[in-house]
Amino acid sequence: MVHVVLLSGFLGAGKTTTMLAAGRAFTAQGKNVAVITNDQAADLVDTTLAKNELDDVAEISGGCFCCRFENLEAMIKQLIDERGAEVIIAEAVGSCTDLQATVVRPLRKLYGDVLTVAPVTTIVDPSRLRAMIGDESDLGYLFAKQLAEGDVIALNKSDVHGSSLRAIGKELGAAFPHARVLSYSAATTEGLDALMAAWDEPATADIDLEVDYDRYAAAEAALAWLNHTVELGASDAPFSPASWAERALAEVSADCARSGYLVGHAKVSVESPAGLVKLSLTEAGKPVQTDRTAPGTVLIATATLNLRVNCEPAALDELVRRAAEAAGHEVGAVARSTNGASFQPSYPRPTHRIPAGASFPRESPGHSHRLLT
Repeated sequence: MVHVVLLSGFLGAGKTTTMLAAGRAFTAQGKNVAVITNDQAADLVDTTLAKNELDDVAEISGGCFCCRFENLEAMIKQLIDERGAEVIIAEAVGSCTDLQATVVRPLRKLYGDVLTVAPVTTIVDPSRLRAMIGDESDLGYLFAKQLAEGDVIALNKSDVHGSSLRAIGKELGAAFPHARVLSYSAATTEGLDALMAAWDEPATADIDLEVDYDRYAAAEAALAWLNHTVELGASDAPFSPASWAERALAEVSADCARSGYLVGHAKVSVESPAGLVKLSLTEAGKPVQTDRTAPGTVLIATATLNLRVNCEPAALDELVRRAAEAAGHEVGAVARSTNGASFQPSYPRPTHRIPAGASFPRESPGHSHRLLT
């Protein structure tokens, strides 16, 4: 049986870091591991990073797993048939919810004889939790639904928040008694074994989440989404890709803080002859985090920026243009944008939505059961 692990959680919670850490751990156990990244658009920083860490990496873009369920089926089949995957870790879009009804139940009911689906894990950044709990906005509504449907609520960044997570865990356990609540650090892997062990246990409850899809759609549309490519060239002498990336995200951080924009996440990767650089930002006005760096200077490089910011798309485009140019001036590089304009996600329309306890015909009309052939 192939084991599918589905990771949920708001933007910037650390899903990718968790996915890669777990992927390495499963590989060390001798298991053949594949991962699937997911986004509303192509050109993901996370996919680039994953390909530098693991052998089998796939990407589903153009919508969340629930709205691209047939793509998810096909990708799982390909990873099993062509790559021999034994464990598949799938990281859902950070603005997605209702996964129990739209992804987990369809997979279990259609393919329960060839797949096991782990309890849904909602990964949480404790800093974001403090800011979002009690928030009556549409984004707050979405965040609360992600918590409510988690079989496992995993408080990430224990290396940063330490003993304070004990009290937070107790509060979450009282608010969501159906869920296993645990803390860990994806960065240091402390507590990762306990999280992975939870994926082998049965789900504690068949959660039937009530979701107002108008509010869900409004929450996604509150964020401008940008996947953007920038070609960098030396203006005179070789430049440092790591320095450019750090300065570009620092400019984004400061600009968003001045404008009062909420940052869902901001990520940048730079590929060059020096190697791969990857940095991230999860809160306006805060320092940039270096996830992977490569010392050295180069004459050319290609940068990919993924930003999810609570502003109008045109404002985000202008913000990124200023940041790229300002960083270029500081490090001696010319920045030329080659593609990518900000957009707002369309209304979520899942392929399936199965309530708890509902029957699901094995020969659903128009369904080929591709995993079974």
